[in-house]
Amino acid sequence: MTTGSKILTLDNGFHLFTRTVGEGDIKLLCVHGGPGSNHEEFENFGEELANYHVQVSMYDQLGSFYSDQPDFSDPANKKYLTIDYYLSELEEVRQKLGLDNFYLLGHSWGGLLAQEYALKYGSHLKGLIIMSMVDNIPEYITNINRLRDEMFSKFEVDYMKEVEEQERFDDPKYNELVVKLYKVYVMRHPENSGRHTVSTNATPVYNYFQGNNEFVMTGILKDWDRRADTHKITNKTLLTFGDHDTMPLDAAERMHKEIKHSRFVLTPDGGHCHSVDNPQAFFQTLGEFLTDVQTGRF
Repeated sequence: MTTGSKILTLDNGFHLFTRTVGEGDIKLLCVHGGPGSNHEEFENFGEELANYHVQVSMYDQLGSFYSDQPDFSDPANKKYLTIDYYLSELEEVRQKLGLDNFYLLGHSWGGLLAQEYALKYGSHLKGLIIMSMVDNIPEYITNINRLRDEMFSKFEVDYMKEVEEQERFDDPKYNELVVKLYKVYVMRHPENSGRHTVSTNATPVYNYFQGNNEFVMTGILKDWDRRADTHKITNKTLLTFGDHDTMPLDAAERMHKEIKHSRFVLTPDGGHCHSVDNPQAFFQTLGEFLTDVQTGRF
């Protein structure tokens, strides 16, 4: 596959930004989180995985920074704000990039899509990497509430809940507390991440699916639950989480037991974005998994 950036025209007429980096027989397609983030979290994957002979493809989903951004307030575009749409978009990207017998990595929201993809299109996969995503949202909601309760005083938690109930999300004290949570559980080492002078998040997409922030789950994903189907994933699977993840690690361990061909690894000093927090540990884990599956040692 040719490396570099490429704009794909979808069958619906919208355009997506894609990028392919690195050289090798192992083909890895990465799906970003958010919803509404972008491919940049994977920009260093080609370089970091060079010794493992991996070619990495990535793309920005519809609404994300480098791809087309429809006006989602238009009722005609609401049909794109569904799991089914983004799953079909992933399959179309796979086809248009010419990938088959490939590895799929999904981070967070991308990990949700990766699970859905494995359940519907698993025959195309050689391996699956679920990065910081469990198989249901209800357990995630319980966990993020627990983390907040443990970190802050009752007064601070009650203050946050009142702000959320009143939807005063620009409250300075509230945002100070959210920043503290992010520093521990989302990205512990933001100094390792790239910088932009403007926000690159697709806020309308994020708010619709998730809510205002990682610790407020009010979007349409709040009822997503695949626990009854986890055991149906038959692909060789890597479950990778940060040891300080927002995701419930006991749920991740249960998934490991239910997915027959799986490996469960924690990245030390890692939050929800553990590939940024501790890249050395993360890429060793990922590289070894890809190599072991490729060589039949898994």
